Amino acid sequence: MTKEGEQPVKQANQRGAARLAAVQALYQMDIGGTGVLEVVAEYEAHRLGQELDGETYLKADASWFRSIVSGVVRDQTKIDPLIRASLQEDWPLSRLDSTLRAILRAGTFEILERKDVPVAVIVTEYVEIARAFFEEDEPRIVNAVLDRIAKQARGEAKK
Repeated sequence: MTKEGEQPVKQANQRGAARLAAVQALYQMDIGGTGVLEVVAEYEAHRLGQELDGETYLKADASWFRSIVSGVVRDQTKIDPLIRASLQEDWPLSRLDSTLRAILRAGTFEILERKDVPVAVIVTEYVEIARAFFEEDEPRIVNAVLDRIAKQARGEAKK
């Protein structure tokens, strides 16, 4: 139900919001050592579609958010080597900014696990998230790394 004059929130926008929230949650876990259950519960209770400290979080697809965060944590030993192999040889994963690492992990998870979502959609969404945080080379890095991983995992590049 939408109020008069309001636009209904499209499913795609809710997934985009879920992706952004997942990146923020993964970053929070990386920096603060917060556990997956704790961070998912906090986001679902206080952030997704809520107002916190004067900022309104977009309504997000909570199950999409949950699947990304828990999937990255569950599959990190599979995801991190793929990212490492797609970076320049002299650039270890640990040298990446924590936000960039979270973006790449979430994007890689979706490429591997969400075969129902086209690679172009996944790559574009995570490049946009990178643009929200970075102005320099990071969006291009996200594009290149996720594109390489997609070619390996799915045998396809972003169209």
